[in-house]
Amino acid sequence: MIKPKEALMTIDELATYLKVTKRTIYEWLKTHKVPAVKLVGQWRFRKDKIDAWLEKKMLS
Repeated sequence: MIKPKEALMTIDELATYLKVTKRTIYEWLKTHKVPAVKLVGQWRFRKDKIDAWLEKKMLS
């Protein structure tokens, strides 16, 4: 069973979660600014990693 904090999000889900456009997500991916993994040719994002990344960005 997948725990909610370990759930993988798609680009669409991440864009909705962060309230940004998909284009912004793609730009971040291109410049390695967002934690992500590519599975079978599709980008996925762990919610707990995204939340930690956001916290780090807010503190810097």
